[in-house]
Amino acid sequence: MAADPLQSIKLRFGIIGRSESLNRALYTATKVASTDLSVLINGESGVGKEVFSKVIHYLSTRKHEELVPINCGAIPKGTITSELFGHEKGAFTGATSDRKGYFETTNGGTIFLDEIGEMPLETQAYLLRVLESGEFIRVGSSKVLKTDVRIIAATNVDLEESIKKGKFREDLYYRLNTVPIKVPALHERRDDIYLLLRRFAVDFAEKYNSPSIQFDADARLILENYSWPGNVRELKNIVEQLSVLTEDREIDALTLLDIAPHLNNRNLPSIAGREHGSESGFKDNYERELLYKLLFDMKNDVTDMKKLIFEMIRMNNLNVPDKLSKTSSSSFTDMPSTKLDEYFEERPKPASYDPIYDQENNQPIIISKGTYDESEIVEENLSLEKMEKEMIKKALDKHNGRRKDAAEELGISERTLYRKIKQYEIEA
Repeated sequence: MAADPLQSIKLRFGIIGRSESLNRALYTATKVASTDLSVLINGESGVGKEVFSKVIHYLSTRKHEELVPINCGAIPKGTITSELFGHEKGAFTGATSDRKGYFETTNGGTIFLDEIGEMPLETQAYLLRVLESGEFIRVGSSKVLKTDVRIIAATNVDLEESIKKGKFREDLYYRLNTVPIKVPALHERRDDIYLLLRRFAVDFAEKYNSPSIQFDADARLILENYSWPGNVRELKNIVEQLSVLTEDREIDALTLLDIAPHLNNRNLPSIAGREHGSESGFKDNYERELLYKLLFDMKNDVTDMKKLIFEMIRMNNLNVPDKLSKTSSSSFTDMPSTKLDEYFEERPKPASYDPIYDQENNQPIIISKGTYDESEIVEENLSLEKMEKEMIKKALDKHNGRRKDAAEELGISERTLYRKIKQYEIEA
């Protein structure tokens, strides 16, 4: 089997994962590294955009020169132009001497502009000139200077939307976006979560000189189904907390949620998949299985109700037309309401009664057009906790209280079942 051509690069730069979207982003970075093209890295906060800037710089011909990361959102708007391009003495209050900016001191190297969407419009004009001609002017000066700097920019916002709002220059956007790289969010590569967990656990074990923590199946399931808005950075922080705060090196679901209760605040996926899409989707988990089982039981209940209604009509001697009598109960109850109305309208009714009347027994029949029209709609409470509690009760009843068998039926561990029984105060 051929070796992964990107594996050595992943090892060198500490990139963990094997998802297709991650590999595609890394492949693009390696291909553009040998050029001097500008690169725009897109991705949510915490996905590791700075790592990709390092890949591009250290695989380029500029690797022996300096790579300078600059967070545009962390520098005050009043000083960012001076920080990047320098200033002359007396250019503004506090400018007591000449100062070189990063574009002058990093000549021959690479500048990584993180959070480029936060850059003021005035500074964007300076940057556009550098990209177009390699020229810039210090603040307070009229002398044109030259620089040979490669620019890699990154953003976690939609720059096209910022352009519409007048917050970002369209010409600058197209200059920066010569080669776009999309770094996937952690929820878009869930198969990599366990790999990251193992790596971080080992790293923190070495850092704190302690045994590496392990995760049981339930804890791992919680971690793999959390939305991770903070991405890899958030996952790393969670593992470090667990490595420091837990005595037991085997992390179960109870321990995990005790340290980080917010991990349980997640939405179950729809059958069609996530709104933002992912290459593998959410893994099945026991809560979703419980939901499916309950919905299946509800479907069976509806079918039984249809059969009951049809049987009541038959027992009340409603003289169902031959066409209907040859059909199944489900086909009868699946008739449109307008057809049912027509059928009941055709039935003879005594003048003194609104309901359908059984002339043999001289009494109203229990099913009538009136009761059909005024039937109540029962709204089921479909909260996840109530459904879960109901399914656990059914499983325990089915297996006469044997928790091991009930847990197997539900697809969860016996420990989890015990915790759920205590949580919902189920008598078992």
